[in-house]
Order: sequence, then structure tokens, then C-alpha cells
Amino acid sequence: MENKDLGKSSLGMQPNMAAMLSYVFGFITGIIFFAVEKENKFVKFHAMQSMVVFGGLFVINLVLSLLIPPLAIFISPIIGIASVVLWIILMIKSYQGDYFKLPFAGDIAEKNSNIKA
Repeated sequence: MENKDLGKSSLGMQPNMAAMLSYVFGFITGIIFFAVEKENKFVKFHAMQSMVVFGGLFVINLVLSLLIPPLAIFISPIIGIASVVLWIILMIKSYQGDYFKLPFAGDIAEKNSNIKA
């Protein structure tokens, strides 16, 4: 893996590691890393993308389960599989130092972390 210059992190760790860790527990670690990181746009981008993607999937699953339980029985496993696949891809790409931008969620993350990916 080539060593990309991702700048300095205010967390005292490599930015790629902080970005990867922002995905570990979904939107929860996204919130933590977004709130704590003060300098690095790469980390803030991935933390925001984590919040949008996994927070959105959590809300969709919750709403389906509460409002339409019969439909949730079929849709929830699909959302779960998609979540695991996205989780793995996003952790790998962030660790590699890539601004891997998902459609819609990446646009929101880009806008709210004040960067251009």
C-alpha cells in the first residue's frame, strides 16, 4: 500500500486508522470521531459518511419494524446483508486512505465536512 499524505489528526493517530475506526460501531463511532476530530478533513468525511449511511440504515430498519412488521421480516435481512457488505468495504477503503464516496451519503458527508473528495 502506498503511503498517502492525509494530513495530521488531532487524535494522535494516523488519519487512515481514525477514519477506519469511525466505521467500527456504525453511526455511534461516526458521531464520536466527528465530534472529537478537530483538524483532519479525511477523518471528518469518513465519520460523517458513517453517521449518514449506518444511521440511515438503522432508522429505515426501525421504522419498518415498528410500522410494517410483516414487510420488515423480508426487508430487514436484506438491509442487514447490505450493511455488512458496506461496513467491510468502507473500512477497507478508509484504511487504504481513499475518499470512497457513496452516492447521496457521500455528498452529505462531503458538504458537512467542508471538503471535496
